[in-house]
Amino acid sequence: MSEEFEVRGVHDDVLDHAAESAQSDRLAGRIAVMTAILSTAGAVFGYQGGATQNEALLLKNEAAIHKTEAANQWAYYQAKGQKEAIAELTAQLPGVDHEAARREARRYAAEKEQVRQKAEAQEQAARDADQASEQAVHHHHRWAQSVVALQVAIAMAAITLLTRRRWLQFASYGIGALGGVLAVLAALHV
Repeated sequence: MSEEFEVRGVHDDVLDHAAESAQSDRLAGRIAVMTAILSTAGAVFGYQGGATQNEALLLKNEAAIHKTEAANQWAYYQAKGQKEAIAELTAQLPGVDHEAARREARRYAAEKEQVRQKAEAQEQAARDADQASEQAVHHHHRWAQSVVALQVAIAMAAITLLTRRRWLQFASYGIGALGGVLAVLAALHV
């Protein structure tokens, strides 16, 4: 035979008392609604913060790829320069077709110029990606600040319920509003 028994906690007594007296606790209700709103906003803001952090990482990776490609192009540029120098030296040797050697040196010089332009374009793309990454990191920080403000507001709401201090309730509202302002700044990319 199983014996069933109920273990009651203090919270059960408080709930029973509130139900028996049919009194609604308006402060607790307002704080509960505010906490639910702040929690929902915090989840959305946290998602946005994560998205901007990922964007910053992808842009930083893109910048690294462009830097690597620029370095490769500059190495290719140096190789073309060496071939150009060898062709110019060859043009000065006796018994060599001097005109063919000069044409080859000019060809390497032209190719070298094209490679230089590609390398500089890759360097510019790397700078652009780095700058975009920095902007995304700034937006991420704004979103993170808004989430922190909302978390503090939720904590203040819990303290308000425990202490029943109205000023804490208004402080919680104010900190929550600050979190909202920070989120608007993040959304506006400020």
